[in-house]
Amino acid sequence: MDGVFDGSLTMVSMIFIVLALALAFGFEFVNGFHDTANAVATVIYTNTLKPTTAVVWSGFWNFLGVLTSTGAVAFGIIALLPVELIVNVGSGAGFAMVFALLVSAIIWNLGTWYLGLPASSSHTLIGSIVGVGLANSALSGGHAFGEGVNWGKVQDVGMSLAISPLVGFFCAALLLLLAKALIRKPELYTAPEPGKAPPVWIRGLLVLTCTGVSFAHGSNDGQKGMGLIMLILIGIIPATYALNPNTGSDQMAVIAATSDKVGVILEHSGKTTVPVADPDSTLSATLRTGLVPDESYAAIAIKNKAIRNGIAGAKSFTDVPPEARRTLRTDIYLVTEALGKLLKAPNPFSAEEKATLTSYKDELKATTQFIPTWVKVAVALALGLGTMVGWKRIVVTVGEKIGKAHLTYAQGGAAELVAMTTIGAADVLGLPVSTTHVLSSGVAGTMAANQSGLQMGTLRNLLLAWVLTLPACVLLGATLFSSALYLVLNVFGL
Repeated sequence: MDGVFDGSLTMVSMIFIVLALALAFGFEFVNGFHDTANAVATVIYTNTLKPTTAVVWSGFWNFLGVLTSTGAVAFGIIALLPVELIVNVGSGAGFAMVFALLVSAIIWNLGTWYLGLPASSSHTLIGSIVGVGLANSALSGGHAFGEGVNWGKVQDVGMSLAISPLVGFFCAALLLLLAKALIRKPELYTAPEPGKAPPVWIRGLLVLTCTGVSFAHGSNDGQKGMGLIMLILIGIIPATYALNPNTGSDQMAVIAATSDKVGVILEHSGKTTVPVADPDSTLSATLRTGLVPDESYAAIAIKNKAIRNGIAGAKSFTDVPPEARRTLRTDIYLVTEALGKLLKAPNPFSAEEKATLTSYKDELKATTQFIPTWVKVAVALALGLGTMVGWKRIVVTVGEKIGKAHLTYAQGGAAELVAMTTIGAADVLGLPVSTTHVLSSGVAGTMAANQSGLQMGTLRNLLLAWVLTLPACVLLGATLFSSALYLVLNVFGL
C-alpha cells in the first residue's frame, strides 16, 4: 500500500479518503448502469445479442476505454472548479467541494434512473460544479457572486453538451436516409422478428457500433471521476500525488533550463518590476477574470523563480522534500494556467518567445496532469461493473418509448455509429459530452427520418429531465457544499 498511500495519514484523514473514494467510485458505478444502458439498447432490441451478453460485452469495452483514456477530459472538468478550491484542495472547503459534487451527482443520477429517464451524467456533474462555485463565491468574503466560476470553460463545455444532441439527431437521420439510398437491402429497414437474430453481416455491424459506443463512453465519461479522485488524493496525500513521480531526470533538466529562459523573457518584458504583495492572490484573480495586468507578469516571474528554486538539484520530484510538494504543485498550477491566459491576451512577446512560453507551459502541465494506473483500473472496474447492473430501465426507454415503431437494424446502427463518432471526437478535443443525449437523440432522429412516429410523451419527459438537470444540480451542489462546509469546519474542525 505504500505505493498508494504515503503512510502518514491520521485516522481522520483515512476516514475522509475512504469515504471520498467510495463516493467517487460509486459515482462511476452509477454512471455505468445509467449511461451505458444506451449503448446496449440497440443490440438488445434488434435481437443482435442477448441482454446478459450485451451488458457484459459493453462493460468490458467500457473498461478498456477507461484504461486507454488520455486524461484530457478529466482535467477539463477540474478546470471548471473555482481556482481557490483547486489551489487549496486540502483545506476544509476543498473537502466540502469534493463531497458536494459527488453526492449531488449520485442523487440526481439515481433519481432519473429510477424514473427510467436517460439524463446526462455530464450535465449532472457540471451543474453541481457551477452550484459549488456559486455557493463558494457567496460564502467567501471579497468575491462578487459567481466570480469563482470559470464561466469561459463552462461556456465551452455547455456548448459541446448543447450541440451534441443536435448532431446526434440530424446526423443519425441523414445517415439513415443515405443508407436507404445506397444500400438496397430490405431486411435492414424492417423490424426484427421476435426472438430471431439478424443476418450475420447485420449482426456484426451492430456489435461493432455497440463496441465503439461502449469504448468511447469509457474513454470520455470514465475520466470525469478520475479528475475528482485526483483532487481527493492531492488534497489528502500531497506527498505522493501532488506531482508526477514518473517525471525523469531528463524532463527535470528540461524544465529547469526552460524556466531560466522564461525568467529572462519575463524580465525583458519590462513588467516584472511592479510590486506584488501576494503573488498567489494576483494569479488567482487572473485565472478568475482572464485579465492580465502588469502585476500578473511580476507574479508569474516570482512563482517561476520559486519553481526553479524548488526543483534545484532534483532528478525527480521524489527528491523534493514531501512537505514542499503541495506548495510546489500550487506554484506550477498557477504559472501554467496564468501563462495560458497571458498568451491569449495582448502581450509584448516575439513569436520565438511565445513558443518558449508555450513549451514551458506544456512541460509544467505534464507534471501535474497525470493519472496513476491504479486509479484508471479502479475507475474502469467501477464503470464496467456498473454497466452490468440496473441497465434495464434506461434500455426500455430507448428501445421502446422514443419511437412508435420497433427499432430497425438500420436505425440502431445509424444512431450508434453517430454516437460513437461524436463521443470519440469529443474525447480527442478534451470535451465532455453526454452519451445519453447523443444516442437518445440519434434514435429519435432515425425515427423521424423513417417517418415511424415519435412518442411525444416520452420526448417531453426526456426534454424536461434534460432542461431540469442543470438548474436542479446547481441547487443540489450549492446546498450540499454549504452544508458540508459547515460540518467540515464546525464539527470536524478541518
